[in-house]
Amino acid sequence: MRGKIRILTLRRRLIADLMRASRDVPLITYQRSLNLTPLALARGRLTAPPGFAAIIAKAWALVAREQPMLRTLVVDFPFPHLYELPRSVAMIAIARRVEGEDCVLMQKVVGADELSLRCVDALIREAQTAPICEVPMFRKLLRISALPWPLRRMVWWGGMALARQRANFFGSVGLSSVSALGAGDLYPISPGPYMLSYGRLHDDGRFDMVIRFDHRLIDAAPIARAMTRLEQVLNTTLTSELQALYDPATDLPPVRAIGA
Repeated sequence: MRGKIRILTLRRRLIADLMRASRDVPLITYQRSLNLTPLALARGRLTAPPGFAAIIAKAWALVAREQPMLRTLVVDFPFPHLYELPRSVAMIAIARRVEGEDCVLMQKVVGADELSLRCVDALIREAQTAPICEVPMFRKLLRISALPWPLRRMVWWGGMALARQRANFFGSVGLSSVSALGAGDLYPISPGPYMLSYGRLHDDGRFDMVIRFDHRLIDAAPIARAMTRLEQVLNTTLTSELQALYDPATDLPPVRAIGA
């Protein structure tokens, strides 16, 4: 059959470059179901609750504050070494539709543990709704994607090889989920050392989470302990912050929590 040649848009070129950068990272998958009943109850009382991307990003940053290995990168240049960041840097996948095309762009959230939950949520929601040109991280990524192939390869090499730039480009943890579109597991890849994805919050408070981690950096046992600690932080610190957001004058009476 005779087809039609279509040039890759800047958004598809970005994803192609991201996949190329991810192919040499040996990611191992650990999946677990968390019990988030206290958090679900606190979140269910709010008329406009923060999204789970913001909740997970802040909870992970709090755990990473305690466990430096969760904010450490594996860098190969000029020799293989580890690079510990002073704070967690989350790269959150944002689904957008631009010029009739579905695409995914990355919003960077630095030090979510130092921000209020409302502030983290506002950064994510801004990236979901603001014009593409008004989100600094989007502009940066798309400018790189617009470069000719040789220059683009050089920039991506620098982003991967130079430790500080690797944190700026790829962060220390990625978050991606399609839970808003229905049930299903997602196993994304990333150039970063950690990639989190999650499903919908079930009626019984169960919350399925997948973490993919760079096995050069960390083993499965510490990851399992980190997930236990993440569950604790979600059900204590984050639940308390959600409870503090409750306003009887504007929010709903307690209802069954629904995942979003």
